[in-house]
Amino acid sequence: MQETIQAKPKQATSRNNAFIFGITLVATLGGLLFGYDTAVISGAEKSIQLYLIQGLGLSNFVHGATVSSALIGCIIGGAVSGMLASRFGRKRSLIFAAFLFFLSALGSGNPEMLFFTKGEPTMGLLYMFNFYRIIGGIGVGLASAVCPMYISEIAPAEIRGRLISFNQFAIIFGMLVVYFVNWGITNGQPDEWVFQEGWRWMFLSECIPAAVFGLLLLGVPETPRYLALQNQESAALSVLTKINGVDKAGEILQDIKGSLGKQVRAHIMTYGSKVLIVGILLCIFQQFVGINVALYYAPRIFEQMGAGRDASMIQTVVMGVVNVLFTVLAILTVDRWGRKPLLIIGSLGMALGMLAISALSFMEIIGIGTLVFIIIYTASFMMSWGPICWVLVAEIFPNKIRGQAMAIAVASQWAANYFISSTYPAMMDFSGGATYMFYGVMSLLSALFVWKMIPETKGKSLEDMEQLWTKSK
Repeated sequence: MQETIQAKPKQATSRNNAFIFGITLVATLGGLLFGYDTAVISGAEKSIQLYLIQGLGLSNFVHGATVSSALIGCIIGGAVSGMLASRFGRKRSLIFAAFLFFLSALGSGNPEMLFFTKGEPTMGLLYMFNFYRIIGGIGVGLASAVCPMYISEIAPAEIRGRLISFNQFAIIFGMLVVYFVNWGITNGQPDEWVFQEGWRWMFLSECIPAAVFGLLLLGVPETPRYLALQNQESAALSVLTKINGVDKAGEILQDIKGSLGKQVRAHIMTYGSKVLIVGILLCIFQQFVGINVALYYAPRIFEQMGAGRDASMIQTVVMGVVNVLFTVLAILTVDRWGRKPLLIIGSLGMALGMLAISALSFMEIIGIGTLVFIIIYTASFMMSWGPICWVLVAEIFPNKIRGQAMAIAVASQWAANYFISSTYPAMMDFSGGATYMFYGVMSLLSALFVWKMIPETKGKSLEDMEQLWTKSK
């Protein structure tokens, strides 16, 4: 499959930006599906609650677990991503993820299609719905690790941060698209239809981008670093030449071979424990600041603020637009300002937003001020921890351990995501103010973590990471 695009070294003398951005765009469709799949539940969760949870007399805990069930699959997908990407390649792993997205969308929208009667909720149907969501979650887990890995391994060092940030833009854009889709499906429809049929169309709509992603992947090359790991040097040189031009391709290939040495894979602790700990904590902090609570439960949060169903959907769309704009800000600045400054600024902005929401909650003040601080919080995340976390996780690990180290870090990220998302309803039942205060404190701690432990990687090649972590052992 890596031979899909053949280069002509004598004719390619400079960096081919059109080719680079083209294959990056295809890879970022995995990010779009990541965002689409994780946010589609925001419009459907209340219908699921009425149809399956309250219909069966189950608790809020079961509701939270069902809304978050895809995250179990995300943990699994993240955990196996390194093995699949190393054994079958980055490209084929993404094709498998596209298939899982399609299957999950089809099954989640019609969980009765094989074994159950439509309109008759049973425990078996609840299990089947969760099964299909978990299947989609495995696709998300794979895409969340392999998409930035793929982009980092094809991107020239000087624009790598920007290109990986496009993946986060695609994630947020996917969320914005599904917010519009959910609003379009429910707009003007009676509640009864939304609760019976509307939520099904929300899930089924994902079949279209999943199919497009799978088909487009057939036309992109495998990454040169994976090809080098497989001792396919001519194929790696062909892709590098098409990306960087003939003059630079040979130099980059020699750097890759030098970083691999005689041993193309290494033990996970070859570079010490610090690099793995930094990667894991980076992913955990990205979730413990509470971002997915705002994304998964956005319509419900706005309804609790006093907005009606249609108004809450519109406010969710507004939040999605703000998220996209501030992700663009990160794309424009990540290779200019560096990773650390953006992360620290974002952490402080998130802390301001969440601690203010906590104070308003304790004072029982709900109104436009709450909306403003939610937007401050999410905007701060989107211009920092949203894209930059994935940039760093994709680039800080040396070539020899990148697949397995990313798998551990990404699995940790999804485990933290599941913990935060599934406990939110119960935490809110206990105290809304204390819940938001917890996320605010985590935001402050994330700033301290970045200041003390994160190295600046702006402008460094992936091969430089081996030297960076060898020195720090």
